[in-house]
Amino acid sequence: MGLTGVRSGSKDKDSKSSSNRKLEKKLSFYNKVHNAIEKKITKKKKLRSRQKKLKAYDLSGLSEFLPDLESLVRTPTVKDEKINCKSRQALVKKEAARMQAVLKDPSFMKDPFEAIHKHLLATQPPVQEDNKSVSKGKKKEKKKRAKKAKSSTQDMEM
Repeated sequence: MGLTGVRSGSKDKDSKSSSNRKLEKKLSFYNKVHNAIEKKITKKKKLRSRQKKLKAYDLSGLSEFLPDLESLVRTPTVKDEKINCKSRQALVKKEAARMQAVLKDPSFMKDPFEAIHKHLLATQPPVQEDNKSVSKGKKKEKKKRAKKAKSSTQDMEM
């Protein structure tokens, strides 16, 4: 029973140190919570700045000027369809009839190349030439000719 008195003194020291430890634990927990909240706030700020940057690249306002997707959907052509025996035979018959019509055409019989040329001119869109590029090419050629002429006259003088 005398031992109980000895331990009572050590309990006071342990109780003070344990209260200090508890206080330290609470403070460290509060610090961790505070740091976590600060990180979350900075993440939100970063996300906001990223969203602002993305708004600069937002092209949704242009959607009213673009054509609808329904109008862009094209009808299936012969190339898109699956070719089986029946469809191949129908295609061959159709093309054979078209070839016979071309061969019976009087302009084709007279001059085949001229008929093909006229057909291509009628069906193909006109080719747009850049006048600037043509004129630049001519200017370069003229400069080269002038240089050659100068060099040839210099060679004669020597």
